[in-house]
This record gives sequence, structure tokens and C-alpha cells, in this order.
Amino acid sequence: MSRIGKNPVAVPSEVDVQLSGQTLSAKGALGTLRLVVSNHVTASIADGMVTIAPKSETKQARAMWGTTRALVNNMVTGVSKGFSVTLEISGVGYRAAVQGDTLNLQLGYSHDIAFPIPKDVKIACERPTVITVSGADRQRVGQVAAEIRAYRRPEPYKGKGIKYATETVRRKEGKKK
Repeated sequence: MSRIGKNPVAVPSEVDVQLSGQTLSAKGALGTLRLVVSNHVTASIADGMVTIAPKSETKQARAMWGTTRALVNNMVTGVSKGFSVTLEISGVGYRAAVQGDTLNLQLGYSHDIAFPIPKDVKIACERPTVITVSGADRQRVGQVAAEIRAYRRPEPYKGKGIKYATETVRRKEGKKK
């Protein structure tokens, strides 16, 4: 029995959720998201709530029950509030700047890195060492943040590189004299 799947997803008044066949779509202030519901579960909308139920008691159906409910909840939250990930840059001379539709990164390499900003995600730099990635789709926001972080992961000796704001870098002791 899925503890997450049992709970229905509450739909705020500013979000419009529609079900057509196996496609569930949510439309809100931040855009429109679609989800193709798995064949192992059924979705129903009633009284401002989206309810997910398994079609059978197989292991796959129970797994998709909680997964589908979490994906629907992320869709509804994304189009109403949105998601954001903050990245911090540390290192001498390391900085970032948004110029038009590209993110320019200076990360200690011999060249600057020009990262094209996807259309469904917003990237902002309040300071040269802080990057904020935001958007309606939680998966896309996390993926873009991971791609930016992959250009220079934080190293364990001095902590230089790009890290998530919530991440703590485990530091190693340097060589001894």
C-alpha cells in the first residue's frame, strides 16, 4: 500500500487541471505542463482534487501509484509556485554573468564557457558568484542546474568550483610538511 499514493493532490484555485485520455495537463500562472499517466494507474479529478489509484495489485502498479502521484503534485506546484535551485561559485576569478540568452561562466579554464539558456528555464545572477535556476518543471530545473554544476564540480581540498547552496563540500586535509 502506497502511503504517498493514497493522498489526493489538492489543486489550488488558480490552477486548471484537465484529464483527456491518459494525458493529464495542468495550466497555471507559470505555464502549462503535461504528464502521460502510466497504464498501471488511473487518474480522476473531483472536487478540486486529483486522485491516483492502481488498476491492479501488481508490484509495477503499486510502484507507479506513488510515482504518478508525486509527478502530479510536482506539476501542480510547478505551475502555481515554481521551483528554483541556487548554485554558489567559489574560487579566485570564478564568476558567472547572464548576457542575453546565454550564461557566461569563467571557471579557471583557458576559455570562457557559454551555456545557452533553455526556453523553459530562467537563469539569474544576483551576484557574480550566485546563480539561480528557476522554472515550472522540477525535472528540467534540476537537470539544468546539474549541467551547470558539471562544468566545475567542487574539489575537496580548497572547495573551489560550483556547488548547490544546500550542499556541503567534504574537505580533505592537504599534504603534510
